[in-house]
Amino acid sequence: MYLQKNITSFVVSNDDSIRAALEKIERNKSKLVYVVDEHNRLIGAFADGDFRRWAMTQTLPDVDSAVGNVANIHCVSLSFSAEYSEIEAQLKKGAASIPLLDEQGHILAIALTGKRFIEISGKRISEEDPSFLIAEIGNNHQGNLSVAKKMCDLANQAGVDCIKFQMRDMSKLYGQQSHSSRDLGAQYTYDLLEKFQLSDDELFEVFNYCKKIGTIALCTPWDLNSLARLEQYGMPAYKIASADFTNFELLGAAAETGKPLICSTGMSTESEIIDTVDFLQRKKAQFILLHCNSTYPAPFKDVNLKYMERLKELGKTIVGYSGHERGWAVPVAAVSMGAKVIEKHFTLDRDQEGNDHKVSLLPEELAKMVKDIRSVEEAMGKGEVRQLTQGELMNREVLAKSLYAKKALKVGDEILPEYVQVMSPGTGLQPNRLHELVGKICRRNIAQGEAFFETDIKGAVEKKASYSFKRPYGIPVRFHDFDALKKDVRLDFVEFHLSYSDLELPYREFVSPQPEMGYAVHAPELFAGDHLLDLASFDEEYRAQSIRQLQAVVDLTSEMNDLFPKTNNPVIVLNAGGWKVDGFWSELDKKRKYALVKDSLAQINCGQTRLAIQTMPPFPWHFGGQSHHSLFVRAAEIVAFAQDTGVGVCLDLSHSMMACNYYSESIYDFTRMVAPYALHLHIVDAKGVDGEGVQIGHGDVNFDRVCALLDELAPGVQFIPEVWQGHTNEGQGFWEALSFLEQKFK
Repeated sequence: MYLQKNITSFVVSNDDSIRAALEKIERNKSKLVYVVDEHNRLIGAFADGDFRRWAMTQTLPDVDSAVGNVANIHCVSLSFSAEYSEIEAQLKKGAASIPLLDEQGHILAIALTGKRFIEISGKRISEEDPSFLIAEIGNNHQGNLSVAKKMCDLANQAGVDCIKFQMRDMSKLYGQQSHSSRDLGAQYTYDLLEKFQLSDDELFEVFNYCKKIGTIALCTPWDLNSLARLEQYGMPAYKIASADFTNFELLGAAAETGKPLICSTGMSTESEIIDTVDFLQRKKAQFILLHCNSTYPAPFKDVNLKYMERLKELGKTIVGYSGHERGWAVPVAAVSMGAKVIEKHFTLDRDQEGNDHKVSLLPEELAKMVKDIRSVEEAMGKGEVRQLTQGELMNREVLAKSLYAKKALKVGDEILPEYVQVMSPGTGLQPNRLHELVGKICRRNIAQGEAFFETDIKGAVEKKASYSFKRPYGIPVRFHDFDALKKDVRLDFVEFHLSYSDLELPYREFVSPQPEMGYAVHAPELFAGDHLLDLASFDEEYRAQSIRQLQAVVDLTSEMNDLFPKTNNPVIVLNAGGWKVDGFWSELDKKRKYALVKDSLAQINCGQTRLAIQTMPPFPWHFGGQSHHSLFVRAAEIVAFAQDTGVGVCLDLSHSMMACNYYSESIYDFTRMVAPYALHLHIVDAKGVDGEGVQIGHGDVNFDRVCALLDELAPGVQFIPEVWQGHTNEGQGFWEALSFLEQKFK
């Protein structure tokens, strides 16, 4: 159970429409909303079931009518003063949520089952969301307002979610004790605080600056006067220092604000933690507990990260870690162990006066911590059933082993154990499938040394003599398998996928004249000497070499025209560049790189060929591993480049689906924008953000909708089904894809 005091997303007015209530139900994901009158007093509940029951009684349901007319007035509610145990018992009876009311019937909070979360300035903190990262500046600004703002800029650039400060009323905290009456430690601390504090108004100016640069500002109130001033300002949540974790006066006042509390537990015993948790629960507070060792610096042996599990058990809440040790290895480890909030001190100079500087991270270190945490979060995954990644599939083909024929087999032969051997590469059936293969009857002629495939066990989709489309269709081929793949099937064209070695190959030994067939070419990505084509490289020598390599592809494509006289202006598909190994390019760098691509293409003598820049995924698989791609990934940028240069586009649905998944955008909106500029189409499916080349109909793309859009916006544009490994087993993947697409295109 958890309490939600920010009830806006769970409440509708009785005058609101049923449509508005349904939209809010969809957004809050709790299956219902509570209906209130103009004074925020509970009238009833409205859930999906209430809507269905009401709709069944209507001839023409009017979803614009008032939701108050159909609310369930018999919904369960409890008093806000009810004990936690009473609320939990009621929830266990089956309710997904329960409104908690004051004596006048106003909703003060909602008790919810399921996954708990806390929201601060629109940022969710939960077990499912990325960790909430806090840069603790405290007084490390040394009392200088301009330094404080500079630190905010640097922390924001490092990628933290929140920047935190501290506010103290020194007279309230320390009273009128004379300096001489304090012990040495207290006097040292008092002198530092008095020397390096910002005024309250200066802090408010810094908070406003944080809003301006787009980050969350939080503050630790060290006394009731400071809490009152921060509440008057409008602080969205409060950080409670370890020193105040047993200060029920301050904790109670902070809880009364109804704002989320992030509480450090340093310097507290377990019994004190239990007492404070009980106090916060009785106050119906929304709180997070941070494991903490309040030593500066904390020895690694004293950190005891495993206590976070115990803290979660004691608090029945989200937990995190506030670190005072040197470096950032411990916060990264804490995230791997379940910390959902990380607080780490931040400074511009560790040699400055004050204890906090010694345990603080420098700007570049803070940025590294954020990057390492985000990498660890990505690597942790979700614990789902193990699936092969695209990179593993690629390496499995090269490094793994498969079942191969020891001798030539003919249609009708029974496959016996002695006819099968295990060999590399892993292009076919894995060796553990031997028992499924043995005893099957051959449905095809299999040459000695040829791999067995899934279709040898389960059967194949029949290769047709011709496929029916209202647009030119083809398949990807290499020079060496051109004759075999086009055999016994009518194709409008083929797309030659070139490797750098193909540029020197005597291709006319493999490709005979084809008067009735067209052609296109896919330029290599990788050239001799590990040179990845990059027309956007900031290295002028590297870019010049890429231009020369692309010109060689254009020249070869032009030479091939006499073999395919049907094609007047062959399309050359290319990946123009813009990749980076360790992250995406900045917006400024992207603008510069688009300009470089434009300049590079202007240096190419295209002749009668037409260049089509391929839409790209965010994480392409280049030879040697995965990269980050910044150019030709977003629809608006692709359209702007096409309009500016007149260069065409190869719309690759797999690439663009992955881009849309990554950026939470619609593939249908993407297609609407880009399709009018397409000269060529790669029709293929995708999964997630890097599952490339998935067989059509087995991934995330809704081909009914996408094909309808392509029929409308790119009629007559040629396409190939660019299924990964589609060429194996005599092109079985391509024939399966074409048979599927026949049912989707008009």
